[in-house]
Amino acid sequence: MVNADIRVKRIYDPVEDGDGKRILIDRLWPRGMSKTRAALDAWMPDVGPSHALRKWYAHKPERWSAFCEKYREELACRDALLQELMAAAEEGPLTLLFSAKNRDRNQAMVVRELLLELG
Repeated sequence: MVNADIRVKRIYDPVEDGDGKRILIDRLWPRGMSKTRAALDAWMPDVGPSHALRKWYAHKPERWSAFCEKYREELACRDALLQELMAAAEEGPLTLLFSAKNRDRNQAMVVRELLLELG
């Protein structure tokens, strides 16, 4: 999986042909998003940060580094889910979907980085 094509995209962005396998990694279903419009291959809510971590982070930029560290600690206990994502990435393009407004600081960026490190 060294050269895996792992993308990160907001669930609200249009579906594109190059998305490959589309997996939502939010704990909560995105507001206002129908299952048809989401065009998902899978929803893996348990990959998302815990409710406690999500509430603590509250998308405050000054907490981003600490959030990444704490979230990676949570993900260390979810090896089977990470293996499932890695297997999907080995099959072709993988798009990790998230609903947060910030495109640069969200859980999908952390998961992508971790998968690329593990691969």
